[in-house]
Amino acid sequence: MKISTRYSDAIHILAYLNIYQQTKLSSENIAASVMTSPVVVRRIMVALQKAGIITTVQGSPNPHLSKSPDQISLLDVYYAVEGNKKLFTVDDKTNPQCIVGGNIQKVLSNYYQEVQNAAMGRLARITLDDVINDILVAHEKKEKKQ
Repeated sequence: MKISTRYSDAIHILAYLNIYQQTKLSSENIAASVMTSPVVVRRIMVALQKAGIITTVQGSPNPHLSKSPDQISLLDVYYAVEGNKKLFTVDDKTNPQCIVGGNIQKVLSNYYQEVQNAAMGRLARITLDDVINDILVAHEKKEKKQ
């Protein structure tokens, strides 16, 4: 099963928009950083715009954050690009005549909901500003090593 990178790409795009806000922010330039196609970038940006996280003007390479990075949580970004998608899914095709197959769905659903709640709570406390600051610190450390 392939895991989507749409969420991490959305965070990447938002950090890029903030860090490079004084440059030309075309989908081509952003795509070069994400190492994806401009079409993928535009699709993600549409979702971010619909969620009120970014503002764009069609035909203008000047997207920008709609609010301060410290006002955008990673949970906001998750909901923008993934909706209410669950982190884990229980296989609903198990044998109900088997002790394991007949009970695994309910048991795992409870655990998965607990993990989902914990993850969403943590994502709500991490802001885009936190991510941007960590990117800049990591970059500075890398520069000092060279």
